[in-house]
Amino acid sequence: MNPNLSIVQPLLVQAGLTFILLFWMAKERVGAIRGGTVIRNETGVRPTWVGRAGTVSNAFHNQLEMPMLFFVVTILAILTGSADYLMTALAWVYVILRIVHAAIHTTYNKIPHRFVAYLLSNLVLLAMWVKLAMHVFTAG
Repeated sequence: MNPNLSIVQPLLVQAGLTFILLFWMAKERVGAIRGGTVIRNETGVRPTWVGRAGTVSNAFHNQLEMPMLFFVVTILAILTGSADYLMTALAWVYVILRIVHAAIHTTYNKIPHRFVAYLLSNLVLLAMWVKLAMHVFTAG
């Protein structure tokens, strides 16, 4: 497969993770409202979701932070022709670490373990940006 296209696979998996967490969060929030954990008319002002609804909500919101830079670097890699096999491998490592991070977050949630996945994923993301920058600044 063309490396420029194969890098789309981890991008789609990352997007899928975000949507899975979105729907899971919705399910947990509806359950929290029905269970009386959160008062319905407080939900419009960013309530503090407790228990499972809070955990899944936080995991979802984590997917709207650093992964946005992943989407951008991946698209830029395609547009600049720097989406080679190394960039694709880095993208897969990043996504796997994000899945590990989300799994830890939504299960036993040991912060030191979650932090390791977070830190490693961000180092991989930084490597992707450095690789892209090197390609852009030396291609000419």
